[in-house]
Amino acid sequence: MPKIVAGEIELYYEEYGEGAPLVLIPGFGTGLWIWFKQVPAFSREFRTLVFDPRGISRSDAPNAPITIRTIADDLAALLYALRIESAHILGASFGGFVAQEFALAYPAMTRSLTLCCTSFGGPGHVPPSLETLQALASTKGLNTQQRVRENLLLAFSPAYVERNHEEVEKVICLRAENFVPEHAYLHQLQAAMAFNTEERVSQISAPTLVLTGDADIIVPEENSRNLAARIPDARLVTIKGGSHTFFIEQADEFNTAVIEFIKEIEKASCATQR
Repeated sequence: MPKIVAGEIELYYEEYGEGAPLVLIPGFGTGLWIWFKQVPAFSREFRTLVFDPRGISRSDAPNAPITIRTIADDLAALLYALRIESAHILGASFGGFVAQEFALAYPAMTRSLTLCCTSFGGPGHVPPSLETLQALASTKGLNTQQRVRENLLLAFSPAYVERNHEEVEKVICLRAENFVPEHAYLHQLQAAMAFNTEERVSQISAPTLVLTGDADIIVPEENSRNLAARIPDARLVTIKGGSHTFFIEQADEFNTAVIEFIKEIEKASCATQR
């Protein structure tokens, strides 16, 4: 199994395809498995890297507090180990926090930034309902099928669940098969609660695409609008009917938007170097 050393841990990763490097950062409590609808499409165009963040699935899970910067540094270690000088960075939800922190800490390594269903955190974050927050914060039955099902169903639109029962069950099984220790879940939760780039995102220099769904009940779309407004020249795309997992539910639309954005950046970069 491919692993690299990142600080005091070993980080599990996989890579597919050739071309410009693109890294996908998964959301809260999830691993590289969440990108099952992106990897086939993106790897036809780019060198696509996915990884399990520390504490998740096949990566080491030390019982120690972390910050969002910790995971951003792990990502930098992965790129250094693979001798990748810069990459396109894409993060969803919690992974969007990591992507922002990476772009701020490692601007020269960030070719472009794609932020999905995420926010800049802090007091300016627009929260979901109290009921949703309580469900996500609880660790009761964390790795049981029942708990996994209850929490993941919050991330999907009811209509999609009704029409695509088998695929939703596939996602539930993937999460249940990828163990998340309680301490790792709580460390991510604490890192997310402490995250705040509201006053710093204006320093992001990478070309940025912000993607959101207008039916997201976990990270309401207003967060993406606020984020795009603060990042210089950021482009905002709202997917109609998109839930928190719009990259699964409307994968074709999502994938096309990302691929076109990155190709545009690559084309502009090539033109500049001539």
